[in-house]
Formats: sequence, structure tokens, C-alpha cells
Amino acid sequence: MRLKELKLKGFKSFANDTSILFNENVTGIVGPNGSGKSNIVDAIRWVLGEQKNKELRLESMGDVIFNGTKTRKEAPSANVELIFENDKGIIATEFQTVNISRTVYRSGESEYRLNGVICRLKDIKSLLLDTGIGSNSYAIISLGMVDDLLY
Repeated sequence: MRLKELKLKGFKSFANDTSILFNENVTGIVGPNGSGKSNIVDAIRWVLGEQKNKELRLESMGDVIFNGTKTRKEAPSANVELIFENDKGIIATEFQTVNISRTVYRSGESEYRLNGVICRLKDIKSLLLDTGIGSNSYAIISLGMVDDLLY
């Protein structure tokens, strides 16, 4: 099992459709301050079911939706999709590619999808149960977690 791609649209600072491809050589994401590195980590944790606003650096869950700028209007929703390669069958499904997505709308409604089919968070957590991947997994390390490990 390998993370192949992360797609974001309207999530925090990612107003445009954004795709990040992860090949076998990617071990971390680096960039200057304010470039969105922490928002990428937040997006992964969010799509995997993080429910605590504080863990995502938010006042309320609606704050994940891009709020607009002077030159750009606000997004109607936030969407994050993770695409996993499952060629070794680590995820207990017959699919070679597993897509997990989460969308939240300004109305407050939200939905999870598994390979394009609406599902419950419980279904996603159940599917990933034995993989070591989840919203609080040590496979996803934010800056604060690095500080905790060092001290």
C-alpha cells in the first residue's frame, strides 16, 4: 500500500484544484514558511476523519473551507481526496486503487466517499484498521509532533 496522490480543492489555503503526486522517492514535504506544508498534513488527517478542531488548527470545522481574498471569492466547499495504490492487497478490498474523500459544504453538510460511493467514516476507519493509517497515525508527522518526539 502506498499513497499515490493527494487532491485538494477549497481546503484552507488551497483554493484551486491542487494535486500532489507521491512517488516512491518522496519522504517529506519541504518549503518556505506560509507555503501550505502544515495545511497538507491537516488535509490528510482531515480526510481520514479528524474531528477535533484544535488538531487541525481551526476555530470551527467550517474553517477548512477557503475563505476568499480581495481578488478571489470564497469556495463553496472543501474537498480532499487520498488515492492509495493497493497492489499488494494490504487494504482489505479487491480494488487495486483506493480513493478516500471528504467534502464539507458551507451549509455544514459533509460526506465521505470510498471509491466515489458515499459512505460513513466508520466504513473508512474499518477499511484502514489493520494498515496503520488513520487521522492520529505516526505515519503522518506534523511539526508539533516532531517537537514532542525531540523533547
